[in-house]
Amino acid sequence: MADNKITMPSGMGGIVRYSEESTSKITFTPIVVILFIIGVIVLEIILHFFL
Repeated sequence: MADNKITMPSGMGGIVRYSEESTSKITFTPIVVILFIIGVIVLEIILHFFL
């Protein structure tokens, strides 16, 4: 039974590769994201106390 080995083609090994050269038209720096999160937190606190 050891003589009946089935071998698979060694192509890409099941790894799917997508294009890595696509760029987004909208980019945010990490500082902008952090400031946005802080702004949302402050808005939530203000709304919690006044409503």
